[in-house]
Amino acid sequence: MSSTLIIALPLLALYIAFLLWYGGRGKPLSEAELLQFERELGALGSDAQGHSASELVRLLAARDDGREFIMHNLVRYRAKALYPSGHSYGDSARAADKRYGRAALWPMLRHGSVPVFLAKCSGRFIDGDDAPPWDYVAMVRYRSRCDFLRFAVAIESRDIAIHKWAAIEQTYITPLKPLASLFFVRSAVGVVFALIGLGFMLLRA
Repeated sequence: MSSTLIIALPLLALYIAFLLWYGGRGKPLSEAELLQFERELGALGSDAQGHSASELVRLLAARDDGREFIMHNLVRYRAKALYPSGHSYGDSARAADKRYGRAALWPMLRHGSVPVFLAKCSGRFIDGDDAPPWDYVAMVRYRSRCDFLRFAVAIESRDIAIHKWAAIEQTYITPLKPLASLFFVRSAVGVVFALIGLGFMLLRA
């Protein structure tokens, strides 16, 4: 086997593995899957804002096409973290949110989801007088609505979400379907693997 193939084949295999993990072109949720998620999330109780599992699952699935989407989060912190009784993590809302971020990262990556944008709000411009003073904006790419619900089950069943709701006073969460984007993940990763392969070949030359 030539040295070029020795370098190219493992990198190609890794790139194919990445594409399979990253996904983004699945099928819409079936009725059986919806019922299963309703049961799993319902067994864990309603969320911190009082929404039922069935209500949230059906709302999210209403426009499901099985493809990747972005979840847009507007977040306002509590003045002090509010944990359920029995937890002693301190009263810093930002520290609670950081705990959530660290704990949620692996379940997120496991289901092909990645944070794509995080920004601190730095003022106000065009909004209503009653608009909340948001602390930050986060955008997370999910492989599908099914994978989002798998992620939700994972963080709720492992007591990860308690950090999020301890930190957050109010949040608006909206699923987005990109119409145009300069964020070309698949192409960017392909270029990185190609550059790595080129670098190895140059070193062996």
